[in-house]
Amino acid sequence: MAAYMGAVILGLIVHAGVVYSLAIWLIGKANPITFYKGFFPAMTVAFSTSSSNATLPISMKTAQENLGVSKSVSSFVQPLGATINMDGTSIMQATAAVFISQVYGIDLSLTAMLTILLTATLASIGTAGVPGVGLIMLAMVLNQVGLPVEGIALIIGIDRLLDMLRTAVNITGDATCAYIISENEKRREDVAS
Repeated sequence: MAAYMGAVILGLIVHAGVVYSLAIWLIGKANPITFYKGFFPAMTVAFSTSSSNATLPISMKTAQENLGVSKSVSSFVQPLGATINMDGTSIMQATAAVFISQVYGIDLSLTAMLTILLTATLASIGTAGVPGVGLIMLAMVLNQVGLPVEGIALIIGIDRLLDMLRTAVNITGDATCAYIISENEKRREDVAS
């Protein structure tokens, strides 16, 4: 169980710390540390609520006031992201599927692993931004590769903590996209004038 938790947490940290930071630095042309410091208040609310939708007002306000994201970009990108951008949930679902297969002693073929990746990604797009819904969508991922859905019972007790972390990563991804788009729009306006 500790290995499963560690794998999910490591995946979330790498995704937020490397992928988002590189996007902010290379595409957004900004310092990732400054971004995270500015967005930290929204991340703490996301952590405590485990809901992207409940965090949306503070997330948008923080992005606009602390990061300088334009209101028009924030108002479009962040609500859209709260609906379809659940990277943290996708990471958890893929990791949970592999963990459950190992607990049950079921070997996964390469095709099954690719199916898990694809299904977890697609399921995360349709996942609602409310607490605990990632476990419901996990049942669909498990069904796709013939893994026992009862395996969800193994992780349900620790999922709340992981859900809190996933939500913080999810809303940070939304803000990262909004920030990059807003900064690119500002650069285009500067070039045009």
